[in-house]
Amino acid sequence: MENLSKKSTTLKLSNFKSMPIRTFWITSIAFFICFFAWFGIVPFMPDVVKDLGLTPDQKWNSIILAVTGTVFARLLIGKLCDRYGPRLCYTFLLILGAIPVILIGFVQTPMQFLFCRFFIGFIGASFVITQFHTSIMFAPNIVGTANATSAGWGNLGGGANRLGMPLIAAAVVSFGVADEIAWRYSMIIAGIIAMLMGVVYYYFTQDTPEGNFAQLKKEGKMPNLKKDEESFLSVLKDYRVWILFIVYAACFGIELTVYGTMDDYLQNTFGLSRSAAGNLVLSFALMNIFARTLGGYFGDLFGKLKGLYGRVIFLTVILAAEGAMLSIFSITTSFVLGIIFLIAFSLTVQMAEGATFSVVPFINKKAIGSISGIVGAGGNVGAFLAAMFLKSKSAVAETSALAANSNLGEAAMKAAQSAAAANAVSSGYFIIGGFVVISALTTLAIKFSTADENAVQAEMKGVLAISGSGK
Repeated sequence: MENLSKKSTTLKLSNFKSMPIRTFWITSIAFFICFFAWFGIVPFMPDVVKDLGLTPDQKWNSIILAVTGTVFARLLIGKLCDRYGPRLCYTFLLILGAIPVILIGFVQTPMQFLFCRFFIGFIGASFVITQFHTSIMFAPNIVGTANATSAGWGNLGGGANRLGMPLIAAAVVSFGVADEIAWRYSMIIAGIIAMLMGVVYYYFTQDTPEGNFAQLKKEGKMPNLKKDEESFLSVLKDYRVWILFIVYAACFGIELTVYGTMDDYLQNTFGLSRSAAGNLVLSFALMNIFARTLGGYFGDLFGKLKGLYGRVIFLTVILAAEGAMLSIFSITTSFVLGIIFLIAFSLTVQMAEGATFSVVPFINKKAIGSISGIVGAGGNVGAFLAAMFLKSKSAVAETSALAANSNLGEAAMKAAQSAAAANAVSSGYFIIGGFVVISALTTLAIKFSTADENAVQAEMKGVLAISGSGK
């Protein structure tokens, strides 16, 4: 893949004749649809709990399973991208991943629901393909911005479902479907949309600016599979990949968990209504429209100023800022100050995600997919561990509070339970923030050789020469 040279040096989003730009739009929309379907059930959880009779443990387990399935899928899909190309991988992921999304609309038992949520998580691997596809479509000077923007707009689907899914449900109800089962039809519709997007991806994108992998292999422009295997082993041995694995756990993983628990935390700590808390969390998710892009943009900017290590320096700073903002937020009792630091956390965590994938494309050019898969999986591992940590702290605190206030009436017990949950999650956030700061310091160990720096300069000269001759 190092021989491909028709990469775009700009992100002119209106230039639809450009294959990199067309691919950028299609992969961003596909990613949006995947995230929309992945978290599509979240707005309907009260209906699901009532319909299927889920216990609190089953509800928590469904959240954990939804991110667990993604870990395995992300690890696998990166390697498949290196071998078969992003076009075929995304096509099959969208079509096959749509099946459990559709099937969840037909579940009748809690076990069936948990089973579907696990396999729906596989479409979260779409992130890896999106990052891989933009990485090989854009030149080094703009790749961080392109990666961050496509990822941010895709992640937006995870927040937009809070608005979109209820609208789909309302439309379904208008056709005479009962309110209590509208969630089933909504998920089926989301699955069908994802399946149709797979067809679009197949026919309207190509793997690289110069053609599809199959064609390039026939022309001898792709590395052979034996070398590909060797590069994958080198990926596993590269300490920088595992540092970025931890880094992504400390940004995307923490974002997933914090936003997944923030509704209840805002209600218990600041006395907000459920709708007010939900709208606040949604607004922070919508910051992905620009915040991730900022992270990628500054990663590219520092790369121009200080070389590849400049990208690492910016990642270190923004990740440390994320951890500090979360820890300060956790000890804030003022609602106004709390919201200020929560906004700061949202901005820095999403910028850190963008900055991470301004570094990833430069670790090993021959195995961008495998590296993206491993780093992307780190995000879900981080979400899993953080969710388990907060769940255990909260469960112990709530159980103790209920036992201590069992003789004071139901109202007193609920108040004590809410206060205990708030305190447990607050201390959990503080500890997690400290972990993020420590993770930021580990990034300083990421080094690049002079050969790596020279290769980036040579690639840019080649891309500029090609683009100049094409004018």
